[in-house]
Amino acid sequence: MTLDEVRTKYLAYFKDRGHEVIPSASLVPENDPTTLFTGSGMQPLLPYLLGEPHPKGRRITDSQKSFRAQDIEEVGDNRHTTFFEMLGNWSLGDYFKAEQLPWFFGFLTDEVGLDPQRLYVTVFAGDPENNIPKDDESVEIWKRLFSEKGIEAKDAHMGSEEEGYERGMKEGERIFYYNAKKNWWSRAGVPANMPSGEPGGPDSEVFYDFGTEHDPKWGTQCHPNCDCGRFMEIGNSVFMEYVKNADGTFSKLPQRNVDFGGGLERITAASIENPDVFKLDVFEKLFSEIKNRYGLDYDNADAEQKKAMRIIGDHLRAAVFLAGDGVIPSNTEQGYFLRRLLRRTLYRGYKLVEGFSNLSPLTDVFIDYYHGAYPKLAEMRENIHRIFEEEEQKFSKTLVSGAKEFEKIAKDGAISGEAAFKLFSTYGFPFEMTVEMAAERGLSVDHEAFRTEMVKHQDVSRAGAEQKFKGGLADHSEMSVRYHTATHLLHKALRDVLGPDATQKGSNITPERLRFDFAFSRKMTPEEITEVEKRVNERIAESLPVTFEDLPLEEAQKKGAIGLFEEKYGDKVRVYKVGDYSLEFCGGPHVKNTSELGEGGKIFKIQKEEAVAAGIRRIKAAFV
Repeated sequence: MTLDEVRTKYLAYFKDRGHEVIPSASLVPENDPTTLFTGSGMQPLLPYLLGEPHPKGRRITDSQKSFRAQDIEEVGDNRHTTFFEMLGNWSLGDYFKAEQLPWFFGFLTDEVGLDPQRLYVTVFAGDPENNIPKDDESVEIWKRLFSEKGIEAKDAHMGSEEEGYERGMKEGERIFYYNAKKNWWSRAGVPANMPSGEPGGPDSEVFYDFGTEHDPKWGTQCHPNCDCGRFMEIGNSVFMEYVKNADGTFSKLPQRNVDFGGGLERITAASIENPDVFKLDVFEKLFSEIKNRYGLDYDNADAEQKKAMRIIGDHLRAAVFLAGDGVIPSNTEQGYFLRRLLRRTLYRGYKLVEGFSNLSPLTDVFIDYYHGAYPKLAEMRENIHRIFEEEEQKFSKTLVSGAKEFEKIAKDGAISGEAAFKLFSTYGFPFEMTVEMAAERGLSVDHEAFRTEMVKHQDVSRAGAEQKFKGGLADHSEMSVRYHTATHLLHKALRDVLGPDATQKGSNITPERLRFDFAFSRKMTPEEITEVEKRVNERIAESLPVTFEDLPLEEAQKKGAIGLFEEKYGDKVRVYKVGDYSLEFCGGPHVKNTSELGEGGKIFKIQKEEAVAAGIRRIKAAFV
């Protein structure tokens, strides 16, 4: 089966079972200061799992775009990817184990056509210290399901992953109890680490057995949670039914939830009975394009060529989706990872074949493949091309300047981790290139110290993201709220002066200033800047009321409200109105009257207007 076929079947299957299909959220999380990217299907739905009513009801399903930056270094084998889709279905206080497990099992065996003999499952072994019982209910359900397929499924106690390697699997065993480290979910991890008020619960994972030979380097004996590659987890049903009390004990939640996540790529790989996810149809299309352009055949490539092609395939797909969700290459936050993906792609391409350049035809493979499920990619095609072309030009210059700096560093002998990281962070010089050039000179590179520096840098980027709360605000202080409200006036003024295509692409608010990104193809003239300032200050002087109402999405659009509606959940949206001047979708805090913006005789002043990418401008402004 293809990715499209599995995704379509899954959503239709759960729609038939009373679920509302919702669109994927953006890869850039909204209103979540804890992370740079959406890395799982449940992440955008967490408020509803915690009790907030979902506008679509109590049964929800989707396929969520996900990106995990921590997997960048792992890409190159046959199963790691940074970008993936997570199929999800949720019960928000509705059905539970008795419905969820048979439904997923039925989807795998009856819809996808997986051989039930290849399926193995894990369940929660209990936590005696916290008086949480083992999940015998799920075990009985699984036994019945396998029995209906003519399979006797014995259960076994594994405990920890390490115990699994020692014990191994006995004949007829198909259902395995593991401890909380493997089969419990909460945002804080195992029960002992959960703060009071935190919800969590046991989970049950399904693994597909590819039947490959066990590699003893991972452990003496194989078992479902072994990392040798024989088993691949393809789905996980979380049964969120507990909450931690203030005294450290656990009690049942008033609303029991099901949170299911299944890897689209992994389920599809199981359907073609091949553990190499790069044999999926989407990558075969890419490798066909590479073969046509450069004469390289993935199936006949040697180990190093195969690794390079996998890195190119994964990184380019992830970069297309990040750029499609508005991320721009930079040295911080989300942009840092997009730049890193693109430069690793280009470097691997240069090493793979002479003349590797112009990523646009390769990006078009992904845009064309995914445009049915994610039409926004096709709309962003030209912008994605521009971003990638600019980054390739910058990288070409980087290679020259970075090579010169490398020669200076190499004169001192071994390359320290700090020096290697400086080459990477300051000059954009890929670490792999530093290692190879050092090896050519017989020099060593301190890998561990480089990784330490990298973690520090990522922590700084993550801390930067944590400054962004609702509506891009660093906090909800009085001045941040004023600046946030001012972005509505600024957005409308820009559209009035520059035209309706000057749409918002992002914002960041602090108590000291606002930063506003918008689509526009050229530098603003001094006269245009002055006119925008004039219009904003006039609206402030008019003391316009700021009000809001919750409207159906379609009605809000008909009224002319502007906003990134396709990235929101639910049929209802909150629309803020500033007098008769501005009408915009927004979820953040606002002042009640524009007169509050000019308190103390201050006026709105644009301090800087600059380009941040092809077709994207940035304004920094403050009240002075």
